[in-house]
Amino acid sequence: MNLKEIIRVIPDFPQPGIRFKDITTLLKNGPAYQSMINQLVDIYKDKKIDLVVGPEARGFVIAAPLAYALGVGFVPVRKPNKLPHETIEVTYDLEYGQDSLVMHKDAILPGQRVLIADDLLATGGTIAATLELVKQLGADVVGAAFLIELTYLDGREKLGDIDIQTLVQY
Repeated sequence: MNLKEIIRVIPDFPQPGIRFKDITTLLKNGPAYQSMINQLVDIYKDKKIDLVVGPEARGFVIAAPLAYALGVGFVPVRKPNKLPHETIEVTYDLEYGQDSLVMHKDAILPGQRVLIADDLLATGGTIAATLELVKQLGADVVGAAFLIELTYLDGREKLGDIDIQTLVQY
């Protein structure tokens, strides 16, 4: 299935010159959503993954069903003050300012094999921060999986030498 044909592109959103990639058209299409998850499963089914980690919020709609389909656990990465137990935190730079992400300290055990999954690889800031959280807990990062990659933003540069798989590229 050609997922790119199902993703809606919204010109000039959220500001002039931006061509926003709206995945809601894919998510509401059951066969397309299932195809997306199945394509990622085919890539990772033999990688002996223990956990799939996904940043909020759109990362949850990729990472959680992928974890389910692989038969492994899902670990959410959240904004500060959203997780009830003891957390670790990483602050990272945005285009205008900073943001932070947190994860429970006991979410990952040292040596577990972890896949990071999200909807979009753009500049790489969110995923680099997620990667830092996962590494702080001593995980072995198997790779990073994305529905979409905006190749012109060079997000791969921030992620080092981890294996990156994307289904759709712009």
